[in-house]
Amino acid sequence: MTSAGTERSRPVDEAEFDQLFTGFRYTAFRLETLQRYDVDYEKEPFRRFLAGEPWFFPDQEEWAEELRDGIRRGRTYRRVHVVTEPLTDYVRFECAWAYRPNVAAGEDVRILPVAEGDWPEGLPRFDYWLFDSSRLLRMNYAPDGSMLTPELVEDPEQIVLANLWRDRALHLSVPFREYAARFDSAMRPL
Repeated sequence: MTSAGTERSRPVDEAEFDQLFTGFRYTAFRLETLQRYDVDYEKEPFRRFLAGEPWFFPDQEEWAEELRDGIRRGRTYRRVHVVTEPLTDYVRFECAWAYRPNVAAGEDVRILPVAEGDWPEGLPRFDYWLFDSSRLLRMNYAPDGSMLTPELVEDPEQIVLANLWRDRALHLSVPFREYAARFDSAMRPL
């Protein structure tokens, strides 16, 4: 994350990863930058989406319930996805089958559309979670979108930058519902 190579970070295991989601007090923010993620729990829903089958995504239902529960307890969940247009099939799936239920559950999902080959100035090209503006979890992915190792970044300079990136991404993006109004239910342009 830094060119000087002074970053302090360490890998986190699944238990610590889960604790970050259950242990934050007020805010969780996610920056998403990939146009395709390759995670096991999405394989069957993604196949169904591509086949035009009815919505069926049990893991998404669980996440939506976690969102509703956190919001009832005073937490705020925000997400910005930088998406290239035209949308990939995976991003269409994510918008139609994941973001719509997330927004209905109370998450502030936002989209930052860019033309293929462009990138928003001042934003990194990697994913991260930022909890309570003070705990930075960098999400490291392989080129195929599969998860490698999440890292907890403990460098204060990088945490400050992540807050600036969050604010910039939120400023440049549009609310999901506004963005989705340009598309049909399968996120194909109208």
